[in-house]
Amino acid sequence: MDKRLIVGVAIVMMLCCSGLADWPHYLGPNSNATSPETGLHRSWPANGPKVLWTVPLGPGYGAAAISDGKVYVLDRIGKEKDILRCLDLLGGRELWSYAYSAPGRLSHDGSRCVPTIDGDYLYTCGAFGHLYCFDKNTHKVVWKKNVWTDLGGGRLPMWGITQHPLIYGETVILASQTEKAGVVAYDKATGDVKWASSPMPGLPGYVTPKLVKINDTDQLVMITACSKSAAPDGDGRDPVIGAVLGMDPKNGKTLWTYKGYRCRIPIPNVVEIGDGRLFVSGGYKAGSAMLKIEEKGAKFVATELYKTDDFGSHTHPAVLYKGHLYGHCTTNTRRDGMVCMDLDGNVKWKTGRSPIVFDKGGFILADGLILSVDGGVGILNLIEPTPEGFKRLAHARLLDSRECWGPLALSDGKLVIRDQKQMKCVVVGPGQ
Repeated sequence: MDKRLIVGVAIVMMLCCSGLADWPHYLGPNSNATSPETGLHRSWPANGPKVLWTVPLGPGYGAAAISDGKVYVLDRIGKEKDILRCLDLLGGRELWSYAYSAPGRLSHDGSRCVPTIDGDYLYTCGAFGHLYCFDKNTHKVVWKKNVWTDLGGGRLPMWGITQHPLIYGETVILASQTEKAGVVAYDKATGDVKWASSPMPGLPGYVTPKLVKINDTDQLVMITACSKSAAPDGDGRDPVIGAVLGMDPKNGKTLWTYKGYRCRIPIPNVVEIGDGRLFVSGGYKAGSAMLKIEEKGAKFVATELYKTDDFGSHTHPAVLYKGHLYGHCTTNTRRDGMVCMDLDGNVKWKTGRSPIVFDKGGFILADGLILSVDGGVGILNLIEPTPEGFKRLAHARLLDSRECWGPLALSDGKLVIRDQKQMKCVVVGPGQ
């Protein structure tokens, strides 16, 4: 066999086996904050993993999506514009950008969205509801809508719109949460509204619709907010009760509703456990609940299996690994740190304030390891998840500012993280 052919085959085999995977949208390829990549480093140099590049960003919490060696992030310019940036994954060089007018100011200002990549198109949703579809090859706008004002939205929620577009078949789905519509599905090619659900019970929150499978049936799950008076620490006067609800993603019809979980500011959506079980968790003293969704006759029914105050993942959904849930459970009122809990609600351990508090930072699972940012001080942690006890393998302070709360993204052994001033790419796996 020709030597060049042998070398070519070897290179192809090496690339196929390297564990390369895109991170095309919020929470990664399987929407569960888990990467299929393998070969991650299980130790780091004393000064931390290699920083491949650093680029400045405006303040915010919007994070990266990665596809075909390109990083996409929705950034914000002052109080006037949103800007989509496309960067080279290897060097951080900006390849192109597109800015549009989006004037306004919010509490905890800045971006929120993780872009969604679907074939030749990508979708973004700004904090003021601007939904854009871009052609990622021509860099042109294909269509644009507003998920808030187009559907009768008035005064925005305190933190604006925090939606990560969800692709389902030929539609792109987001929560509008106005008085006219709960969840909305747009034709992903044209932007035409395919369906809009009825307004949901409760108040607007900050949860993105989650696609799950129950009894081989695709369902969308949403969580709405309760009023402060209805929260666990509320006074009970004139309460507005929120809900966890399942919908048919083909038409927005409500399939089931559960009103036993009360969170006044829900942010993470459910974790799909399997066998019809969904794990609901949040901050603000809401704690967690395990639900089981079953088909009984012609309808679906939600049953509460248990509730607990000992696990409350404030900003990001927990990750599931070998029958245990891991989450950052430091909230505005509790400092439980990272917590490990089994699927029956038994807490195995909490880090509390030691060695760090794991404040609201992002975390993902890859190759049997958790990569976790302490959102208060910018420390990146490498953790081996085990119910036997907290096991940190390495750590390094890589971010500078507070409120490092954005989600993480991993592709080709490269981890993309951000704070309020910058985005960094660090090497945590093979290559470079």
